[in-house]
Amino acid sequence: MAEFLAEHPPFDAVGDAELDQLARASQVHDFPAGAEIMNAFLRPAQALWVVMSGRVELWNTATGSAGGPDEVLDAGGVFGFSALLTGSSVGPRAVAAEPVRACRVPADVVQPLFASLAGAEFLARKLTVQAPGDGVPAVVGTVDELIRTVPAIGHPSMSVREAARIMTDRHRPYLVILDADGRIGLITDNDLRSRLVAAGLGPDTPVGQVMTLPARTVLAGTPAADALLEILEHGLSCLPVVDRAGQVRGVVYPGDFVAAPAGVSVSLREQISRAQSVDALVDRGSRVPYLLIDLLRRGRPSHEVTVILSIVTDALVRRGLDLVLAQHPELDGDAVTWLALGSNGRRETVLSSDIDSAVSFDESVPAERIGLYRAAFAEVEDILRRSGLSIDDHGATASKPLFARTHSQWGELARSWLDDPLRNKGMIMASLLVDARPIWGDPGLPAVSAVFRNLREHSGTMKSLLAESLSYRAKLRSMRDVFARRGDVIDIKAQAVLPVVNIARWVGLSVRTTEVGTRGRLLAAAGSPLLTETNARNLIEVFDVLQKIRISYQVAQLEAGERPSDVLDLNRLSPMDRSLIAQAVREISAVQKRMDNLSHYTDASEWAEGRR
Repeated sequence: MAEFLAEHPPFDAVGDAELDQLARASQVHDFPAGAEIMNAFLRPAQALWVVMSGRVELWNTATGSAGGPDEVLDAGGVFGFSALLTGSSVGPRAVAAEPVRACRVPADVVQPLFASLAGAEFLARKLTVQAPGDGVPAVVGTVDELIRTVPAIGHPSMSVREAARIMTDRHRPYLVILDADGRIGLITDNDLRSRLVAAGLGPDTPVGQVMTLPARTVLAGTPAADALLEILEHGLSCLPVVDRAGQVRGVVYPGDFVAAPAGVSVSLREQISRAQSVDALVDRGSRVPYLLIDLLRRGRPSHEVTVILSIVTDALVRRGLDLVLAQHPELDGDAVTWLALGSNGRRETVLSSDIDSAVSFDESVPAERIGLYRAAFAEVEDILRRSGLSIDDHGATASKPLFARTHSQWGELARSWLDDPLRNKGMIMASLLVDARPIWGDPGLPAVSAVFRNLREHSGTMKSLLAESLSYRAKLRSMRDVFARRGDVIDIKAQAVLPVVNIARWVGLSVRTTEVGTRGRLLAAAGSPLLTETNARNLIEVFDVLQKIRISYQVAQLEAGERPSDVLDLNRLSPMDRSLIAQAVREISAVQKRMDNLSHYTDASEWAEGRR
């Protein structure tokens, strides 16, 4: 039994002692064709099942499907883990398609496996987006909701022996270490094996010699999706959660995320990252809209939905670059920094979003080779189009000369925008690059970043940027609507969402925040000279409302076979949603008027420097 389990994930990453324990606790059962092996919609699972021979059919909805099972497993297939780990009746129903032999692994011996990195990776590959139906478990949105216990904390001067005793007494595979400077370190079971035992050090060795310092941490309030990605991408066995004051709030493990909405997003992200061909990548990328439907059905807030969509979109772009550059060995991927721009750069992606991009090249890339890179980037953009994402042929894309430059060329261009923001679309380009977020290669654009960090010192440019930002007025009817006598539609992006985005971008620059998202920028600038705390809170609230209405409308369009659009037919909205949009526009307009008045009657140097 141990040999069989060792051949199949997640058991293939388990040590011999753990395998032996699992094997001893397992029981083998035989089922005739048509027999029901389990029905986790009726009762929570008490064990995990592994198929040893034969085929097992799985249904992921309580009502079943007229088209047949949702999944068929053969030898090595594992089922029952969702119900087991959530303790909820969430399915699946498993039936023997033919004579089946399966082993039943009890919950108490298999649950610790899913608290490990191997278990998290298995879950990331196996969790799927469920179709609408019954039995959806309660889910969580932020990493705070995953914290279960008070963190175990020690200090650098304590011995490894003392640390190990605390870890044993508290039943924790880690100890958070706080040094004299307030920095956060971490020592884990893995560290004890790899850095102490393997190095031949004794148990009286100070913890400070073997701990990880600084440890990777995540800020309280971070979406669960981001936190799980941090664990998977860096191979972490646990992740401390800290508040804005730097205090440790708790520690989360890979297995804590099984019931989080991140599960479905990470699953799709992992499927995308493992695609071995362009066709496979396109197929998996086409599932992105259904991820959004699933998240919306689960009642997730709009900002979490857009963050998760951005994470999956980033994975699609990265894998597209992987596959395309592999076909062009003459091009060096290490010399490229790919930047997400626009809504995806701000992690505010919706179904109608154009996937804007730019590229910054290392100085070693010769000018004559940049054209070859741009042709390859056009192939990446074609993959994204085939996956159902929107690429504006006349917009900002890495295949165009304007958006493919070396680091130094970007720096020179940024400085020219500061000197004359009205020339060569300087303000528009500056707005795009301020929202830029590197998703491939070097952190990127160091020269541009340095220029924008000093933007507040250019009061004239800041005033011009503010005027440009406030020129996009929030309104219920555009001039085009008036001339066309259309009073029943609203372009929710242009007439409501974009004015908030522009305000947030400007106030973010004024307080030098590193936040790129609209909500984060507004929070960072709350109480600054041109944005009161009340105004900031109101704008965050209306932005969330507008995004929720926007996403819900686009999902309805998708389900009706229509192309998702930002032009909303007000007659298709509920009276409540129409009222909310009208109220949101009034709130945004009031803030715009206040900022405009203050900019005319105060010294630009005062608010540009962020003084109260």
